[in-house]
Amino acid sequence: MTDTEPEITADLVRDLLREQHPDLAGLAVREVDGGWGNQMWRLGDELAVRMPRTDGAPELLLKERRWLPVLAPRLPLPVPGPVRTGEPSARFPKPWTVMTWVPGEPLDRTPLSRGDHAAEVLAGFLGALHVEAPHDAPVSRDRGGHPAKCTDGFDQFFDAVVPGALADDVADGVRAVWEDAVAAPEWEGPPLWVHGDLHPANLVGSDGTLSGVIDFGDMFAGDPAWDLAAAWVVLPAGAASRFFDVYARADEGTVRRARGLAALKALFLLLMGRNGDRGLPGGKPAWGPAGRAALDRLLADGLADGRETHKQRAESGGGVRHSGPTGLD
Repeated sequence: MTDTEPEITADLVRDLLREQHPDLAGLAVREVDGGWGNQMWRLGDELAVRMPRTDGAPELLLKERRWLPVLAPRLPLPVPGPVRTGEPSARFPKPWTVMTWVPGEPLDRTPLSRGDHAAEVLAGFLGALHVEAPHDAPVSRDRGGHPAKCTDGFDQFFDAVVPGALADDVADGVRAVWEDAVAAPEWEGPPLWVHGDLHPANLVGSDGTLSGVIDFGDMFAGDPAWDLAAAWVVLPAGAASRFFDVYARADEGTVRRARGLAALKALFLLLMGRNGDRGLPGGKPAWGPAGRAALDRLLADGLADGRETHKQRAESGGGVRHSGPTGLD
């Protein structure tokens, strides 16, 4: 937020609703803790108002407006959908959106206890999402590429996190996972729809399993390995194998890239957790333990075991392919 922009308060949200959507202005407005680019406010029981607070957030919000109505009907978990459009005005200079509210608790606040069930639910969700994207689907400027193109980012996170935080054997293991991902083959299929930002704060749970997926601002067309990293970043220990069995279409190279991207995401969570503990902007204290747990799961899973499972499946002709179904119009 710049000095020329108003502070986002409940009163401001109510005033904007009165001006642009007066039929909703009588609903209760309650601030939601969390959010990065957007500040979120509950609106009644079934809606939420997303208010951009960073320079890049409006572009992502507009992307959600455009594409979520296209994607949502085919997805087996609840996702937010745009209900009303808020236009820039003298009161607030950015676009904003009224969205449906996805019930559940973010996974950085509540643990998954039904690991195999969560693995099956996530695999089913990504199987439905990962279809060939249309030619005008968005692409990402800062993610979506092969891990080899993200080496500078990995090194930055690694150097910021490792000193004093990870034992030598853990650091060596993380580096080995990343180097194997860098050496893995490129994605050879067509660009698929990818959520792009699956981490514990962007999935919600209920009764120990997954109940919804939120924040599609980083969605893009590209390599599904960026989403498959969630097998270690999100799911409980031991659930990655069940996830890939149900997903059933990740070849060896895709699994290797996904493992490296899981290491990248886990280091980022650790860094943001450290910033949060120090009170720095953008810090999320709960993300530090989530990132460390993800690294532990990743290293305990064992690269050789995971690769052999998918190699055997490929050799037997079962379930491995490089492309998704027909794209969406």
